[in-house]
Amino acid sequence: MLVTGFPAGMFQTNCYVLAHDGADECVVVDPGQDATEPLFRFLNESGVTPVAVLLTHGHLDHTWSVEPVCEKFGIPAYIHAEDRYMLSDPIRGTGPALAALLGDTEFAEPDEVAELVDGFSLDLAGITFGVVHTPGHTQGSVVFTVDVDTPDGTLAVALTGDTLFAGSIGRSDLPGGNHDQLLRSIAGSLLPLADDTVILPGHGGQSTIGQERASNPFLVGLSGTEQGKL
Repeated sequence: MLVTGFPAGMFQTNCYVLAHDGADECVVVDPGQDATEPLFRFLNESGVTPVAVLLTHGHLDHTWSVEPVCEKFGIPAYIHAEDRYMLSDPIRGTGPALAALLGDTEFAEPDEVAELVDGFSLDLAGITFGVVHTPGHTQGSVVFTVDVDTPDGTLAVALTGDTLFAGSIGRSDLPGGNHDQLLRSIAGSLLPLADDTVILPGHGGQSTIGQERASNPFLVGLSGTEQGKL
């Protein structure tokens, strides 16, 4: 399976593309600000066409380009119901500080939006994505899990958005954020994953669940069996 990513825009948000090796279809995850040009160039050079856009949450740095990508290819966007409002009203999700940056820029939902549900699986471009609801950074944050076949066997991958980073966790000071809830989500849904599960976060470099469990300073003393104590 091909999994590629690149940081885009002033927020350096990671946009990911997943496709089976040799396939002509793919899935795009979190196309943020200024993601369209490098994304379209990669798709053209790779000969793959997206069948859907998956969104880990509704913050504008992850959804900025979702409407033009969906419009160009006539495809749906998938987002959790709790964050759907941000597609057309991003300031509600980030507060007034963003207003000056946006100016008179307007945002709209793609023509087709599907709402994600915790525990469901999505079969897109021949890839099965698990959907894990992880509220805390936003109320509609989700993590997508996927098993990637490699020459050495199957590798578990988690696209964690802004829930969990390499060495850090998502902020919780924006509208809809809740620090304790974020820790519960990580403890209950991510830390139980296998140590060798690769995490592909919304910003920064990749890591593994084992590495984060062992060294992430925000997770000290936190385990999958302790989420009820937070």
